[in-house]
Amino acid sequence: MLRTNPDFSAYMAQLPGHRLLSRSWSPGEAIVRQGAGIQQVYVIREGITKCYMREDNGKDYIFEFLGPGEITGELEAIRNAPCICTIEAITPVTAWTMPHSDFNALLASDASLNRLVMGELATRLVQTCVRTSYQQVYPLEYGLLRFLMLQEAQQVFFSKQDMAAYLGITVRSFNRTLQQLRAKKVIAVDGLQLDLTRNELDALLRRFGD
Repeated sequence: MLRTNPDFSAYMAQLPGHRLLSRSWSPGEAIVRQGAGIQQVYVIREGITKCYMREDNGKDYIFEFLGPGEITGELEAIRNAPCICTIEAITPVTAWTMPHSDFNALLASDASLNRLVMGELATRLVQTCVRTSYQQVYPLEYGLLRFLMLQEAQQVFFSKQDMAAYLGITVRSFNRTLQQLRAKKVIAVDGLQLDLTRNELDALLRRFGD
């Protein structure tokens, strides 16, 4: 759910200072915007962002939440193309920035950066496949419970709107599913806290697969 990449953070921290700049954004500000042209690659140093695409009907679909060490703008640098999605700050965010020209030069000469970028792209592919499979195979209740379980484990909390956009549903559908889970005494009546022990929750999630 919330992706981080400590190895990328460590790599950026050891680069010579003249190669990098630092920028900051407040919650709600876009770091990159879907369809826009950019000339920088960004690696999050501190904070949490959401990566989403706005569909033709005006609805947002969140691909992932990104934290320290996550890179964005690398596909645009490699493909020399506009941004395919928007990256927006949820919390105050600070990021390292590097011009496309420097990034592409390093990518061609530095095996460490090459491995990091390939590893990042491979991780995205695997996680996208896993997420797509459970959204197709399991009911919405499973997806919401899994999200809440990960949210509680990582101690990061998101708005209903962002959770609904991540699950690919409307806020109305999200609220209806919440009511169903509260009626089953799975979620607390006055919040989004899980009202089960970890063992009980694991057993419930396994039943969805039976």
